Amino acid sequence: MRGKHLAKYREIGRKVAFYRKLRNLTQESLSEQIDKSRSYISKIEAENSEMEFSLDILFDIADALKVDVAAFFNPIDVEIRGRYLKNR
Repeated sequence: MRGKHLAKYREIGRKVAFYRKLRNLTQESLSEQIDKSRSYISKIEAENSEMEFSLDILFDIADALKVDVAAFFNPIDVEIRGRYLKNR
């Protein structure tokens, strides 16, 4: 990806990793829940990622992590974590 939104995709990927770890899930277990490979999740989460992914994938990830999809578009802090986590 060479688009102007590369930094935004990377930031979302960092948040995917954050919430995945918060839920004590491995990349493998998350990948199984969304029917993608572990390497697919790894590419999304990588700091130097050039991976583009669809909103459908992001919605699937949010469902699997039990977070509101809005969590991926807002800063991570204590208040936000409490607001967006579902079924703690």
